[in-house]
Amino acid sequence: MGIPGRRRAMLAALLLPAALLASGCHSYHVDATVENRTGGPIKLLEVDYPSASFGTDLLANGADMHYRFQIIGGGPLKLQYTAPDEHLVKITGPKLAERQQGRFQIVLLPAGKAEFHSELTPPAA
Repeated sequence: MGIPGRRRAMLAALLLPAALLASGCHSYHVDATVENRTGGPIKLLEVDYPSASFGTDLLANGADMHYRFQIIGGGPLKLQYTAPDEHLVKITGPKLAERQQGRFQIVLLPAGKAEFHSELTPPAA
């Protein structure tokens, strides 16, 4: 390979990453926050969303947990945790759909209640 061939190969190697970025690849992510406003620490928090789950062993009262995920498939969000009074709480939340992206907030409240605040686009069907 001569000098012009090497230059072309080097130029191609340098331009390939830029071409891949500009090709329209897009990854849809949801930035989730779980807020514990139950009045006490909760244990064994599990948040199930279509195709996967996340959680933590302990979330102190007033603490927040942040997690970023991608939705593959569709279906309802479900969560469960052990409340400060040691009762198992199970809650079914809103439906999520593949290719949604944005922010999602779960506020855990006393008496096994929860609020869901969604800024996801496009909306689930």
